[in-house]
Amino acid sequence: MFRVVVLGAAAGGGVPQWNCGCAVCRTARSDHPELQSTQASIAVSGDGVHWFLVNASPDLRQQLIATPQLHPKHGALRHSPIAGVILTNGEIDAVAGLLSMREGSPFTIYAHERVLAILRSNSIFNVLSDKNVDRRPIAVDQAFEPALPDGSPSGLEVLPFEVPGKGAWYLEGKAHPAGADGVGDTLGLRIADKRSGKYFYFVAACARVTDDLKSRLKGAPLVFFDGTVWRDDELIAAGLGNKTGQGMGHIAMSGDHGAISSLAGLDIGRKVFLHINNSNPALLGTSAERKAAEQAGWQIPSDGTEIML
Repeated sequence: MFRVVVLGAAAGGGVPQWNCGCAVCRTARSDHPELQSTQASIAVSGDGVHWFLVNASPDLRQQLIATPQLHPKHGALRHSPIAGVILTNGEIDAVAGLLSMREGSPFTIYAHERVLAILRSNSIFNVLSDKNVDRRPIAVDQAFEPALPDGSPSGLEVLPFEVPGKGAWYLEGKAHPAGADGVGDTLGLRIADKRSGKYFYFVAACARVTDDLKSRLKGAPLVFFDGTVWRDDELIAAGLGNKTGQGMGHIAMSGDHGAISSLAGLDIGRKVFLHINNSNPALLGTSAERKAAEQAGWQIPSDGTEIML
């Protein structure tokens, strides 16, 4: 059975963020601990036994402990059902969790060459020995089938595609290890089960909705989509930062050109926001923003939410 588990739904810093006293973080620490969320990642499986992570968040260890589907099998001294990790960008939110997978279990990293170049340029990732961790490049608009640990086919088909966005923020103003061409810095994924033909989209970072993106997502049964901020100037207005959503490479949920408006009318079966920043008032269940999102057919998931397609 084709299954997806939301390991984390929050943007960088999680909810609550360690140094943040905004309304959402205060509420998550006190009256409503159910608001607590780790940083965005999902796990997907075509057989319920072998799993592939989409991005490896800094909270990965905590996520694996909280997710029974990803525990070692009973009776095994060393085992992991994780067969691979598919990276959609090189941000800390997406790659830092790889360092929590350094204990010798074999798996494969699938990423665009621009992201693999970032990993190669930082020697700390050498802790992932190439004897156990293969690194395979993926290309825009070229579908691939991730493999199981024994090399056999997984039964999944993954199609990476370019999404408007930005390169990793920590490389701003610096030479990118892969050169100046930014194609491949931010990817969306179409993930399908080859046996059933069922599929979904994962787009956790997106600066704007293009006509090409609309055509891809139209009629999809399930879409995970960037929900970082409710309004573009949210961090500035709240006194939490000096960047807009666009400045960080993320579309707002609201507004004439926001995700809710831009993706309306595309006959998407289930719409789920991911990578939601702690500043976003839509996280609060009683807020007007939350009601507006839900009335538009959008879901804000909790960590551990499982969806079967």
